[in-house]
Amino acid sequence: MSTAAPAFTQIAYDVADRVATITLDRPDRLNAFTPTMARELIAAYDLADTDEGVRAIIVTGRGRGFCAGADLGRGGATFDATDPQRAADRAGVGTIGGAPRDGGGTVTMRMAALRTPVIVAVNGPAVGIGATMTLPADIRLAAASAKFGFVFARRGIVPEAASSWFLPRIVGISQAMEWAATGRVFGAEEALAGRLVSRVVPDDELLPTARGIAAEIAENTSAVSVALTRQLLWGMLGSPTPWDAHRADSAAIFHLGQGRDVAEGVTSFLEKRPPEFPDTVRDDYPAHVWPQWPAPPQDLGE
Repeated sequence: MSTAAPAFTQIAYDVADRVATITLDRPDRLNAFTPTMARELIAAYDLADTDEGVRAIIVTGRGRGFCAGADLGRGGATFDATDPQRAADRAGVGTIGGAPRDGGGTVTMRMAALRTPVIVAVNGPAVGIGATMTLPADIRLAAASAKFGFVFARRGIVPEAASSWFLPRIVGISQAMEWAATGRVFGAEEALAGRLVSRVVPDDELLPTARGIAAEIAENTSAVSVALTRQLLWGMLGSPTPWDAHRADSAAIFHLGQGRDVAEGVTSFLEKRPPEFPDTVRDDYPAHVWPQWPAPPQDLGE
């Protein structure tokens, strides 16, 4: 049974058919990103990832945009950590390396650590943090009207939200540098050609497409298998050798091969019926197979 969501103010959170949908919900500001939105997104990811009734997460935006980037309402002081209002808004965000943590990074690092697969449905402009917050997702879909922009150099800052790690791994260093160095806004077809998204669909088919993929996960796969697969695929991006993968694969198959989900997966296939996997991530996830990814660093402060 799914857990009741808290009273969010800048996002909406709904669960149906074992899929949690997180909707950025400031449509009057094109869902511009704020410290409040960051905290609520982290809370929503926490909620979904600990709910055994949730098998996939969809993230989208309300209205005609996904996210227009950071709310620039404070003008030139928007990114100044010494500004009293900004400091108050971001109280409790913590530090890393002795500096206040980047707010977008607090969101993307939480998304990265999820054991539940994430599908982002980009339904309009996704600029700045609106683009970088999607990078740790497992699947990115774009409406035909979607636009993207890594516009940071045009604002005098650098790409945030750990995107200097994620973006080159997704699209390659040359494409990442072209988009980041020019800071230009580009359309969905260029995003598809550059491998930033896996599909572009007509606007009215965006959410049905995302829900169809989520349903395929929820109805046909083992939660434990998907959770461990997500951790392995992302975690291996930093491995220097395929021997690390062989070691982890061997441990995973040795452990899971003795379990209830594998027995059910094979039996249901032979009996030509839908599977009913009994194991849960909470109780049956083999944490010893692969260390938590991404592992929190020692210089992460309160």
